Amino acid sequence: MSRRSKHHTDEFKAEAVELVERSGKSVPEIAEDLGINARTLYHWLAAQKPKEISRQDANEADLAADNKRLRRELEIMRQERDILKKAMGVFAKGS
Repeated sequence: MSRRSKHHTDEFKAEAVELVERSGKSVPEIAEDLGINARTLYHWLAAQKPKEISRQDANEADLAADNKRLRRELEIMRQERDILKKAMGVFAKGS
């Protein structure tokens, strides 16, 4: 008995994984609807997880960089505000 292998496109795999995540149906139900083995769909789901984690890590790194930049800008603004307050006090005393 020979094994017959089907080659599915990456797009088909991605859509199948998305169906599992969004439909609320079980993996075996979706696999049956798509005409594939449930183990194959489980394999595709497992292969998708590291990609999601790496995207999440990249997103967190972007947020951390933005946070650092905004904190730096806030500190500069505070320093400028303090300088202006002191200048206003000097000019107010001179009048």
